[in-house]
Amino acid sequence: MERVLAARPDAVAAPEPRSVGELADRLQRPASVALALPRLPLPCLQVAEAVAAVAPASRDEVAGLLDATQGERARGLATALEALADRALVWPGGDGRLQIAAPLRSAWSSPLGLDAPLARLLAGSSSDELARMAAKLGVKPAATRKEQRLAALVEHHSDPARLAALVATAPAATRKLLERRAQQAPQRSGFIMFGSPQADATPAEQWAVERGLLIRERYGYGPARMPAEVARALRGAHWHAPFTPVPPDVRTVPVTAAALEREAAAAAMAFVGHATAVLGTCAAAPLARLKAGGVGARELARLGKAAQCDELVVRLVVETAAAAGLLARDGDRVAATAAYDTWAAEEPAERLAVLLRSWWALPLTPGGSRDEDGKALPVLAATPPCAGCVQARHGLLTAAAQLPTGEGAANPADLGALLGWFRPLADELHQDATPFATLIREAELLGALALGAVSPLGAALSTGEGEGEGEADTEALGDACRRLLPAASGTARFGSDLTAVVAGTPSAHLHALLDCAADRESAGAASVWRFSPGSVRRALDAGLTPDALAADLAAVAVEPLPQPLSYLIHDTARGHGRVRVVAAACVIHGQEPALLAELAVHRKLAELGLRQLAPTVLISRTPPERTLAALRAAGYAPVAEEPDGTVRIERVRQHRAAGAVPSARRSGGGARSRRTGTRTVQAGTRTATTDAPVDLRALAARLRDAPQEVPGRPDPDDGRPYAGDTEEIIAGYARNLSATDVRQLAHAVDEKRAVTIEYVATSGNTTVRTLSRLDLDAPYLHAWCHLRDDERVFTLSRIHGVMPA
Repeated sequence: MERVLAARPDAVAAPEPRSVGELADRLQRPASVALALPRLPLPCLQVAEAVAAVAPASRDEVAGLLDATQGERARGLATALEALADRALVWPGGDGRLQIAAPLRSAWSSPLGLDAPLARLLAGSSSDELARMAAKLGVKPAATRKEQRLAALVEHHSDPARLAALVATAPAATRKLLERRAQQAPQRSGFIMFGSPQADATPAEQWAVERGLLIRERYGYGPARMPAEVARALRGAHWHAPFTPVPPDVRTVPVTAAALEREAAAAAMAFVGHATAVLGTCAAAPLARLKAGGVGARELARLGKAAQCDELVVRLVVETAAAAGLLARDGDRVAATAAYDTWAAEEPAERLAVLLRSWWALPLTPGGSRDEDGKALPVLAATPPCAGCVQARHGLLTAAAQLPTGEGAANPADLGALLGWFRPLADELHQDATPFATLIREAELLGALALGAVSPLGAALSTGEGEGEGEADTEALGDACRRLLPAASGTARFGSDLTAVVAGTPSAHLHALLDCAADRESAGAASVWRFSPGSVRRALDAGLTPDALAADLAAVAVEPLPQPLSYLIHDTARGHGRVRVVAAACVIHGQEPALLAELAVHRKLAELGLRQLAPTVLISRTPPERTLAALRAAGYAPVAEEPDGTVRIERVRQHRAAGAVPSARRSGGGARSRRTGTRTVQAGTRTATTDAPVDLRALAARLRDAPQEVPGRPDPDDGRPYAGDTEEIIAGYARNLSATDVRQLAHAVDEKRAVTIEYVATSGNTTVRTLSRLDLDAPYLHAWCHLRDDERVFTLSRIHGVMPA
């Protein structure tokens, strides 16, 4: 309804129900209203909204509101009122005034963008509040009772001319406020408070509230509300409620019955061919489901590539097939069911009828591939049922059936506007550039629409009960499918270019045979397969012999098989199986054939799964270690081989724990035990003891032969090789530092003092940096670099000099 209201520049848009689902929720699904209202055309909904805005009102009042007092608009009003009365939605009462069903009235919170009338807004006011309002207006009630005062105010506001004159005397700010509010839909909140304006109300609003042109909410909640009489008076005499009694014009072209059937049959045959290919691919390789549910774009692209069709066709086939029970969820996949095998063996007409019935009742639009944010939508995602999508599908054929006999829409997109008139509550897709473009394309792919008109298939779908809104007539649909679609083709024409062409829809046997031995290149009204060495090899791998394959192809060929195809089959067969591959966990070989023959038949070794490939070669299904153990348990003495053929030496490996690594001293330095042959290293709260047995003779010889000065090692004068663990660790990694530099850097680390270093970066550049807050984590030194003014990590081996900071 929002789409229709926006078509009139003088219409006032309101947040009203825009789909069947939203409307049914608003009505809480009363049977008579929720079922009838979605099927009503636009004029009926417009008349019902007008009656809801002014009821109870006479027919002449409604006609004046809709500007339907004469001519074609008057006839349209009469037709709409008659349709509403037939459904017990709007009817004339005993006094001739139009009444509306309460559930239908509740469908609009603000019909035509109008709030409640003045009498309803003032129903809870006190007599004193009404007296003050009447005094401001200069109204003198017949009596001082509340009822007489309210009646006098209502009579005053019922005269548009009097209200216009009153507003003309208002301050400029008040007039601007009232004119703006008259064009807006009301906002509801809380209860109503009458007479006394809020203390914080603007002067412009207060002037209107004191005179009943605006009514304040009780307790001051929410904006002031404008009575319906005031809003209509301010909109002016030229304003009328939206009313479109005539459907939009659709430019048509002549369409003969023969051309219509021919076009529908071609589309239906192509769709059955695509559906057979898509579902055949699903049967061979089930579809992977997304973690969030449904089948994603990647799987759809794989299906489209394998079946040679676009994404819309794939989505249409998968959704309709799943609804028909041909596909079903199987864990984290979607696989074909047993019903698919029955469906694939039937004639094309029966296959199409199954998918058409499924599409007709499908509670969604399968071609919807994008959401309102443009993101891709998966198929089979278990979306909530969409009644508006069903109404759109049914309304499309209903709208197209209204075209003159023998004519079709010159531009099928024009049918979308016509559908919007016949089913204004139908749901559209966000992705459509023109109204209902995806739905129209689906109907054309299925053959329900052809050349802009309803085909015999579409007419059979619409012949169900309930004015075309119920289930499709199974018998009528089956007859139409059988009349338009020929029987499945069981023969193919084989060409010398190694192709096979099937006119129409191939039978299940022919389809399986060609898929086994050739690669499909196209599908549709005519399907094409191409043979290649790889495809023929695939058939031979499936167990066919070359003679059997040639015989099977010759049995379905219209003419004798071309010589190139026969040569291809036998040439491929000559090289097929010359090399064989067998699964084996390990290989057993030896020099004595008799011994290996004995192993192959040994009863205790049967569990190994031994098989003799040659007199001196056995293969085993059991891994090498278990095979060796079994052979040794049986009394044999096998040896294991390395991959290069050498004998593998089997030594018993002895497990040893890794020695402790000295770590940097965090505080207090380290301590060395005085026990002989044992050194204890303290790191924080951890203590590691390392056994270090010493060969005194070897140590003496090494010290004797060592050079007098060792670069990078300190020359201790305290009787110990290093002054501490930190010094020992730095000396082990900082090979470019002298003994003095090592000792100076270790002292800076232990005492937390700043130091200046000469550092060579990985790029080769040498820099001099002053460091503080040193933290040793060999082979790295973490420190605050004053050159970069940041925390940096330095590699000890790249430090070439140390100086005091």
